[in-house]
Amino acid sequence: MAKHQRLARDLGGLKVLGRWLVVATALLAAVATAQGSLEVRRTEVFAAEHAFARSMAERDFAAFGRYVAGDSVFFSGSTPLRGREAVLAAWQPFFAAPSAPFSWEPDQVEVLESGELALSTGLVKNPEGAVTARFNSIWQRQPDGRWLVVFDKGGPP
Repeated sequence: MAKHQRLARDLGGLKVLGRWLVVATALLAAVATAQGSLEVRRTEVFAAEHAFARSMAERDFAAFGRYVAGDSVFFSGSTPLRGREAVLAAWQPFFAAPSAPFSWEPDQVEVLESGELALSTGLVKNPEGAVTARFNSIWQRQPDGRWLVVFDKGGPP
């Protein structure tokens, strides 16, 4: 094989390899961007959950209501409370006293690949700080970027 033919063959192979490297780099960048976006969403849900919990600590029922979706389902024991109005009616007595009857804090948040739904979970504590339950909330991202609770259910710690 002539020297120029080998050179042409080698250059052709390098072009193909170069194209594959460009594609691989683009794919890696897309994965990194998606993971970064999910981490941003995860941080958003942590912040929303902390603000939601703070509404109880600060005795701010209106703020609490701003995190409850219109079509939410919250469980009270095994009974589902369907819709924002039912949830707020059931939770309003928890805001009646000057001190919160319990508190909660997320210790884990996971977001779906779509970035539109997330699970937050964490411990519920009584006023003395003893763990009494574990909460599990499903959050849905709204078109305006806010996160609202669509499902909430407590369970044993």
